[in-house]
Amino acid sequence: MKLHHRILICLTALAAIAGAGAAQEATPPEPKAPEQRPTFRVKVDMVVLSFTVTDSKGHYINGLKPSDFHLTEDGIAQKINTFGEGNKPPVQVLDNGTVRPLVASVDGSLTQGDATTEVRSDSFVGTNVFVLFDTSNYMYRGFVYASDAIADFVRGLDKSDSVAVYTFSRNLSRPAPLTHDRNDAIFGLRKAVAGDDAALYNGLLLTLRDAAKVPGRKVVIVFSNGPDNASLIAPDDVRAVAEDDGIPIYVISTNDVAKDPMSSNVFKRISTRTGGKAYFAKTWQKQVEAFESIREDLGNSYTITYYPQPNPNEGFRKINVEIVSDVGKKYRVRARPGYRPQGGF
Repeated sequence: MKLHHRILICLTALAAIAGAGAAQEATPPEPKAPEQRPTFRVKVDMVVLSFTVTDSKGHYINGLKPSDFHLTEDGIAQKINTFGEGNKPPVQVLDNGTVRPLVASVDGSLTQGDATTEVRSDSFVGTNVFVLFDTSNYMYRGFVYASDAIADFVRGLDKSDSVAVYTFSRNLSRPAPLTHDRNDAIFGLRKAVAGDDAALYNGLLLTLRDAAKVPGRKVVIVFSNGPDNASLIAPDDVRAVAEDDGIPIYVISTNDVAKDPMSSNVFKRISTRTGGKAYFAKTWQKQVEAFESIREDLGNSYTITYYPQPNPNEGFRKINVEIVSDVGKKYRVRARPGYRPQGGF
C-alpha cells in the first residue's frame, strides 16, 4: 500500500475518533485576517525550503545573499523565487539575479505566472510555530516545569512570529490556535491537564496537517517524554509528511536516551530528515536551553521558495543547497534532503 494511501486511511480513522470525543476538533478555527491586508498570488506547487548555514564550529553564518546559493532538485538547477533571512521581510529574486521587496500592486495583489492561490503579504514574514505538548500520563512528574519552559519560549519569540499551542494524550487538543497574541497562547497552554495514554504520532500528523494549510514558513516543536502506546500511524509515515510539506520538526524529549533508545532514535531520525533538531533534556534547565537553541535556529535560518523545473520523477526528489562563495567547503547546510511531489491531502 502506498504511503499516502496508508496515511489517508489513518486520517479517516482519526477523524472518526475525533467525532466521538469532544477533545478533538475536526478543523481548527481559522484566525481572522486583518482587513485591507495586501495579498499575493502564489502557485500551489511552490516549494518552501528553510535551512541553516554554520561553520565548522557550529557558529551561524549570516548575511549571505541569493547569489551565494546554488539550488538543485535531482541535479536540475532551480531558480530562487523569494529569499529571506531570519525574521527579516523576504525579497523577490528577479530573473537577472537582483532582488526587490515584495510590494502589493494597486489592487492589493501580485500575480506570479499562472498562480492560483491568494495569501496575505505578511504571511512570509516570521515563522508559524506549532508547539505540540505531551500531556499524557508519562508527563505527570515534570508537567508543571515543562509548562513553564514552554511559556518562557512563547514569550521570547520574535514579534513577527505566530504561535499555536496543541496538546495530546490519547487525543489531540488545540487550546491555542495560531495567534500573534502571546497571552492567548499561554492562556491556552495553562488550560492543559495531564491525562491518558500517549498517541504522539497521531497528534503529530494532525498538527502537520494544520500547519500545511498555513502559507509561509512553519515549524513544529514536539515536547514529549518519548514513549507512544496509542497511535494508529507509524512514525516514519509522519516523518514523510513533514518532509514532503517542508515542515521542520524539533523534538525536546525529557526521557533518558539510554532507557528508551527506540523513541530516541525515532526522534533523531524525524528531526534530521525534516531539517530540525532533537534535544534530550531531563532537567528544567536543559529544557530551557533547548528552547533557546530552537529560538536561535529560527532567528538564523534562511528561507527560500522556488517553483520546480520540469522533472519526470514522481517519487522522492533530492534537494541540494550549495554555497558557491564557500570555496574551501567549510560551511555546513542543514536542510531536509528532499520531498515527494503531490504529497498533500
